[in-house]
Amino acid sequence: MKKRDFIKALTLGLGGLPLAGFSSNTSPFSSKLLPKALNPGDLVGLISPSAATAERIQFTFAREALEALGFRVKEGKSLTNRRGHLAGTDQERADDLNEMFGDQDIRAVICIRGGSGAARILPLIDYETVKNNPKPIMGYSDITALHNAIHAQTGLITFHGPNGTGSWNKFNVHQFKELFFEKKLIKYENEQVKEDDLVIKRNRTQVIFPGKAEGELIGGNLTVLTGLAGSPYLPSFKDKILFIEDIGEEPYRIDRMMSTLMLMGALKEIRGFIFGQCTDCDPSSGYGNLHLDQILDDYLLPLKIPAYRGAMIGHVPKQFILPIGAKISMDADAGTFELQEHVFQ
Repeated sequence: MKKRDFIKALTLGLGGLPLAGFSSNTSPFSSKLLPKALNPGDLVGLISPSAATAERIQFTFAREALEALGFRVKEGKSLTNRRGHLAGTDQERADDLNEMFGDQDIRAVICIRGGSGAARILPLIDYETVKNNPKPIMGYSDITALHNAIHAQTGLITFHGPNGTGSWNKFNVHQFKELFFEKKLIKYENEQVKEDDLVIKRNRTQVIFPGKAEGELIGGNLTVLTGLAGSPYLPSFKDKILFIEDIGEEPYRIDRMMSTLMLMGALKEIRGFIFGQCTDCDPSSGYGNLHLDQILDDYLLPLKIPAYRGAMIGHVPKQFILPIGAKISMDADAGTFELQEHVFQ
């Protein structure tokens, strides 16, 4: 997956600002807004707010997956559009999102894929319409921009989870049904399968700093998240549990982005930290590289807050579906966290 160099853009656009300009407490909205409940048989909207989808079969896969979950599907007017690497112009992509939230018959909005480009439409979103028609919106990766902007501007709980063309394996489907249909207070615990080895190695979690914490969950893709620094589209980090993930970023880039979170004051405000998966984040050849353990230790150990890595969050086939803005409790030693409140009206 190729992403825009958000950090380069950040440096060019915000490099001249004082540190106060990087305050994480830029959100104009503080009250929590619950989406309306979702049920089998509901009509859901399928949109493409980021990159274009190259192959027609992917639209079929997304529709069939949502129908298999029990939904009827309405496609956005610009779903199949293309402008360069984007799924249409900024206005077209924003219009699809605004129309889906404004349509009273649509009960949820599903993003077909990530990629890049969602941040471009943030000033074009009708946040008042979103606020007046609270409904679930789900996706991950570049959709991090939408999650954080919508939560910051309206207080709406949104859902970091599989995109329409993502993996809808048994694990993801089961958790989707537990969360959306059964309205369960889910305990998020990595699935571990015994294989032909003396010890279980896949999906293992690692403690960075021990302890337990409670707070509202925020976060998403690290590259996209730090690309929102200094904007009104980033929620407050005060007393939150921060989760992050990424793909295709070498450790030195992860280090750079973690330093951005530190310099903007976000890390000193959070109560807990959960690092998911960093897929294809190996260092390139050359002399000397910090590895992820060192980077995370450097930024997190001085904070002395509960923190762990290895959660099933990110660009992996089996992934947690996370309600951004919901209150959770986490146990870094156990490598688990669980919902402490219901997330639907």
